[in-house]
Amino acid sequence: MSKPASPRLLLAHTTCSSDSAARDLARGLVERRLAACVSIGAETASVYPWQGRIEVEREVPLLIKTCPARLDALKVFFADHHEYEVPELLVTAVVDGTEDYLGWAEEWMHDDD
Repeated sequence: MSKPASPRLLLAHTTCSSDSAARDLARGLVERRLAACVSIGAETASVYPWQGRIEVEREVPLLIKTCPARLDALKVFFADHHEYEVPELLVTAVVDGTEDYLGWAEEWMHDDD
């Protein structure tokens, strides 16, 4: 059985407390070529435990399209720029996509190499 190919693209999910915080984070990621695109979703409710309490807060989800080579730098950027003390960052591999989109994303993130 052959080994699966390494993913060319990753999807990372996070949330922010407001639309303006989401836009700032998204812009920073794209400007630094840590993401080819960040989709900012509609406000949603999140329920989670924090410091001994169950919190219910409005949050704005972000879907970040990045590549494996940029993931470590993206994590460093999050540590320095995300507003939350413990920001959510969940990453999944893209197993397939159109060549046009995958190529476009790779070109943006590797253009400064």
